[in-house]
Amino acid sequence: MDEGVDPTNMCQSLVHKVAASRQLQAVAEPEILELFESWLDELEEEAGAYLQHNPDADASTLAGALGLSVGGASFLLAKRQRQ
Repeated sequence: MDEGVDPTNMCQSLVHKVAASRQLQAVAEPEILELFESWLDELEEEAGAYLQHNPDADASTLAGALGLSVGGASFLLAKRQRQ
């Protein structure tokens, strides 16, 4: 019988991901982080420009237009909606 998602496993997974993120920040060079942030800003601008001309675009369409994964495009769409 499938009872859905196990909250304990979800919490453990989240804690692991946060720890891995902190480890990455601890070893990453500041210059690399700046380059990544700059790249992400440019990508967000590209997505914004595309969405101005194609306001009904979904994640799959945006992904194809910008050469991203659907997950990456979903991230950009969610971030844009939060702003």
